[in-house]
Amino acid sequence: MALKELAKSGELAADLASAFDASPNPYMLLTPDLHYAGMNRAYLDVTQRSRDELLGQHVMKAFDGGGDDANANLLRASFERVLATGQIDHLPMLHYAIPLPDETGEVRYVDKYWSCTHSPVRDDTGKLRYILQHTSDITELQMLRRQAARAAGQSASVSDIDAILSGQVLRRAEDVQADMQRLEGERNRLVDMFMQAPGFVAILAGPEHVFQMHNGTYAQLIGHRNIAGKPIREALPELVGQGYFEFLDNVFATGEPHEGRASKVQLQRTPDGPLETVYLNFIYQPIRDATGAVAGIFVQGHDVTDNIAAAERQKLMIDELNHRVKNTLATVQSIAIQTARSHEDPRSFAESFQARLMALSHTHDLLTRSHWEGADLRAILEHETEAHGPHRVSLNGPPLALTPAAALSFGMIFHELATNAAKYGALSSPDGRVLVDWAVANQAEPVLQLSWREIDGPPVGEPTRRGFGSRLIERNVRHDLAGEVKLDYATAGFSAEFSVPLDQGQN
Repeated sequence: MALKELAKSGELAADLASAFDASPNPYMLLTPDLHYAGMNRAYLDVTQRSRDELLGQHVMKAFDGGGDDANANLLRASFERVLATGQIDHLPMLHYAIPLPDETGEVRYVDKYWSCTHSPVRDDTGKLRYILQHTSDITELQMLRRQAARAAGQSASVSDIDAILSGQVLRRAEDVQADMQRLEGERNRLVDMFMQAPGFVAILAGPEHVFQMHNGTYAQLIGHRNIAGKPIREALPELVGQGYFEFLDNVFATGEPHEGRASKVQLQRTPDGPLETVYLNFIYQPIRDATGAVAGIFVQGHDVTDNIAAAERQKLMIDELNHRVKNTLATVQSIAIQTARSHEDPRSFAESFQARLMALSHTHDLLTRSHWEGADLRAILEHETEAHGPHRVSLNGPPLALTPAAALSFGMIFHELATNAAKYGALSSPDGRVLVDWAVANQAEPVLQLSWREIDGPPVGEPTRRGFGSRLIERNVRHDLAGEVKLDYATAGFSAEFSVPLDQGQN
């Protein structure tokens, strides 16, 4: 019967369990979260604990080193190296006190020196299930070393020679331990640099590209998913069909790095969230082993989505600016032609033309402040009527954001209304006032209803001819805003009623 079949049948498992418990060497098993899963009789004898007392308890809580944080950290770091690398880790000599009962039964911390080996234990799928610790108590060797130090320079007996040799062994163990601590310090500094890198970084191992390490920026990029120890195809399944798995396969097969610039990728950036479009600058760099063969891939890059969006916004703004400049020049040309038709006197033409250009400029100022995203209706009205004072012009209506096209049209309309009111209407007399009311009707298909009413001014009569101002108002409302306007020259005062569909007027 094959060994695996024996294990599955339970025959070998029972024998192995018996051998484990009968071994004179102390052994214990830890789960990946460092809780006791098992131990043999020798381990219980050394620690003078019971199996029920230890099972399920965290190892660093059961044996905390008596407050010696430095050596406790050395022990914890050894466990963590096994979990991170999947490789055996050694601590040739560890100074670690453990609580033991004295002759009176009182528990006290006793100084001990240990030589420890921590080995990964995997299941049939290759997943790390346990850490096996084998420890040797080398406290007596340390004591002999101290005796050897005292005997140095004196005639040596056989026992002295044994002690000196033991001391040399311990010195070598200490040298190895010092080297390991130095290397561990360097490793920790490299890990800190890795984890604090401003861009995203990850290390993938083997042809399946298994995640070994990744920093916080990478975790943020992928929605803080649990990817440690998983192949990339399992960890990030949404990348199927986007080419990135194939890039990794090619780097592993050829040893040639791959670089991407502003590469578009669909990623799940929140748990159970939808796919989001992200743009990345990245490089896949092969990692080689001692023989020169590709053993893994180093991933490094930056999320440049904001940069791409900013570039797109800039292009859109430039295109919009070009469009607005052309429209503005056409508007200026129309104003010039129409004003010239209405003013034979060059001086009056210049005054009217300049006033209309200033009205257009005021609206442009408002739009510039909002980065040409729009302007508020009240702000446009205030700009065009502020010369007459707030006590002469009453504005009543809710906040209403207009897009650039609608804002420019209303700016010209309100300028003409305010100019006419100042020349011929309510604002031409001391007691006259202008009332402007607006509201939005039909929320399903919103329509702006705006009323301009002049009161307490001089009597008004129907004009004998249509001037440029009335033509401009009607043209802007009907042509640019796709709305309707009704101008009423009642004797009691001029009024204008506007009805503008916002879904069209704001295109």
